Amino acid sequence: MISVERPDSLSLRISRVLQEETSHQLDFYLFVPGELGLGPRVLAEETFYHAAIHVKRTYYSDRYRLPMVLSRLAESGRLDPDQYRLGMSLYAYQYVVALESSNQPLLEAARRVRRDEKTAASKEMPPAGKHKATFSKENETAANQTQGSTKDKEELSLEAQLAEHADLAAGILKRLRRQEPTEESLSRYYVTIDNYLSWFTEQRLLALVASLPRGARFRDIRERLLAICAEEGAYREAKEYNSERVTLDPTRMSNKMRLLRRLIEFPVTLKQKTQELGGGEQKAVKALVTAVVMVFVTLGLVRVRDALSDITALFVMAMAVIYALRELFKDDLRNTLWRLLRRGRPKWRRQYLDPTRNAPVGRQLEWFDYARFLKLDEEIQRVRKRSVAQREEVILRYRSSSRMSPTRFLSGYEHTRETLTLDLSLLARLMEKGSHRVYRLEKGQVVREDVEKRHLINLVIREAQGDQPPTLQRWKVVMSRSRIVDLERVHVEGPDHEEARPNGM
Repeated sequence: MISVERPDSLSLRISRVLQEETSHQLDFYLFVPGELGLGPRVLAEETFYHAAIHVKRTYYSDRYRLPMVLSRLAESGRLDPDQYRLGMSLYAYQYVVALESSNQPLLEAARRVRRDEKTAASKEMPPAGKHKATFSKENETAANQTQGSTKDKEELSLEAQLAEHADLAAGILKRLRRQEPTEESLSRYYVTIDNYLSWFTEQRLLALVASLPRGARFRDIRERLLAICAEEGAYREAKEYNSERVTLDPTRMSNKMRLLRRLIEFPVTLKQKTQELGGGEQKAVKALVTAVVMVFVTLGLVRVRDALSDITALFVMAMAVIYALRELFKDDLRNTLWRLLRRGRPKWRRQYLDPTRNAPVGRQLEWFDYARFLKLDEEIQRVRKRSVAQREEVILRYRSSSRMSPTRFLSGYEHTRETLTLDLSLLARLMEKGSHRVYRLEKGQVVREDVEKRHLINLVIREAQGDQPPTLQRWKVVMSRSRIVDLERVHVEGPDHEEARPNGM
């Protein structure tokens, strides 16, 4: 299953878990509005690939109790410390990923409830001036009751989800701390993981508290979340995980925790070696074109020499014209032959290595180019059902095809988790700055609002694993120059989903 999230203001994170099959294919298509002026001359394919697409793969396991078993084996001397470190790293990394993915929708729901409360409060204020609302009291009362019922359901659902979220986080940390090792070789790495997970959990819960609406409705869950955060802070202080200078300085603390996360992820993140394909072929094409052009240049010079029979001003001018034609056609001929030779072929090869043994565990071929809508596959055209307004869209196409070797994985792990980070800041630079004003009539008064200009980008994703039918998704990405405003999945179909037709733009 593919998931798409917003890790920061101008990035998208596409995640998927690769099953035991040895072959996987992923395609995504960015449908960019034509008014941005995007094109190969504005943003080259190689530039976008290297600057905006970042791929990372880690080991993945659904055996969540494996680190506890490894801890007992390590304590009894039946497990190597390096294997214990790998198991604990995987456990910590999967907890962090799960907490991040579950925290984001709760943050959005809390902000939405808080925004609705502010909107409702502003509407309850009496209008200025002598104008009065013309709505009937009966209609207004019915509308308020409906909105109140929907609001209560949403708040109750959010409160229940927050309680479950807090219980799961606290329970996982307690389960981890039951198996604290006593050996120094194991304890040092345990302290690193425990310190980071405690701080990371506190940060995520505090972010939820900061986003919750004010008032008595969420007072109990807010106090509960704050109590867990206070417990984690006191726990780290009692264990003396961080010095006083680090604790009192947010910058030092953030940098230290960023380093601890890198240490946790290193044993479970596959190493990568990226190679650009076609280097030798490009040199061969350049040599061939140069040889062919020089043959014609030489023949031309011989004919001119025979015709003029002496070195004169006319002969010099003829030589200048011949060399000018050579420079004119050489580059065009080389580029044309190179495009024909590389059309449809992969441009990069990525090799994955085990981080501890440096043994190859898989490889991946990648494509990236600009595409035309009529050249896309039929199912992609169907998912991205376009209207007249979208005919000028510029399409960016990325494809990866990988073959993994599960037999070479770490013992007990047969899955990998791929995270593809798509940086859209390159597209944001093409958007216009500033805002414009919109006027509307509200209760007899003219209201003026400043709104920023936004653009709609469609993201179509297709994934195929083994011989299973492909899974297709379409996401709407609404973004401005400064941030991604909204991310919504509007279409999904595949083996585990009922087909959902696209709606609207």
